[in-house]
Amino acid sequence: MIYIRNESTNPYFNLALEEYVLNQMNGDHDYFLLWQNEPSIIIGKHQNTLEEINVQFVKENSIHVVRRLSGGGAVYHDLGNLNFTFVVKNSESSQFNFKKFTEPVIRALENLGVQAEFNSRNDLTIDGKKFSGNAQYMKKERLLHHGTLLFSSELEQLVRALHVADEKIISKGIKSIRSRVTNISDYLGQQISVQAFRQVLLKYMFQEELQEYRLTEEEIEKVKKIMEKRYLTWEWNYGESPKFNIKKERRFEAGKVEALLDIEGGIIRNCKFYGDFFSNGEIYDLEKKLIGIKFHEESLKNCIEGLEVGNYLNSVSSEELLSLLVL
Repeated sequence: MIYIRNESTNPYFNLALEEYVLNQMNGDHDYFLLWQNEPSIIIGKHQNTLEEINVQFVKENSIHVVRRLSGGGAVYHDLGNLNFTFVVKNSESSQFNFKKFTEPVIRALENLGVQAEFNSRNDLTIDGKKFSGNAQYMKKERLLHHGTLLFSSELEQLVRALHVADEKIISKGIKSIRSRVTNISDYLGQQISVQAFRQVLLKYMFQEELQEYRLTEEEIEKVKKIMEKRYLTWEWNYGESPKFNIKKERRFEAGKVEALLDIEGGIIRNCKFYGDFFSNGEIYDLEKKLIGIKFHEESLKNCIEGLEVGNYLNSVSSEELLSLLVL
């Protein structure tokens, strides 16, 4: 395993670095990164940005908003939050196997006297409170897994910066949401800095010896080009929502799926899926296949039955997608 040392706290650069490692670094090696961001909201690939953030609060507090390559929900980062990334060879045993990549974190925390557990489709918890969310992105033979670690984050900022959907909480009250998340530092027997915690993680997460690597100036320039082309653009981070006259949404076991449909003359003229779901394929391909189809149960059923729906909406069946669209 090669450890790429990265001292940047620029969220646009850091997400571009992940993409660079995934696509351009030697595919014969596995890589690991630990990194931090200035106050930022990192949006899941398929989410509608404006529905996920508290726009006024984000603006007033100069919080960065950046979309990542992977699916899942929006997360808040600050300098009290530590992020980890694995870029490894893709395999069926690794695909959406969040437990496999979070076990080293649990092992490291156990060595610090903190009992953590994998407690849902992509979360780590302490005493039932979430301190880590995880997501994955796959591209051909490579897989990227990344996760957050709330160590000493400003949790009130986290709560105020994000817009939490009604179905996820009993009350919109800040205290209600705040009670569901926690910082790792609250459970340590001693006070240590996030930088010291970073070194402890490196020590305990890996049995094998890590080979440390620093990016060359040439590689840094390549990362900056990716950052400028994608992560600094409004089109990537916000995008333009299509016009629509029908909105359908449902929370499946695999996550929330929202469909915006523009129906004209009984025909689907435009289609857009949003949500915190995960995906193997490009959701755009599924959207294209529905354009031109009659907005009629039988026509939609015939179209959807011939598609590998689970490839675009992981763990969602053809029947579930059909029920979302027509009910």
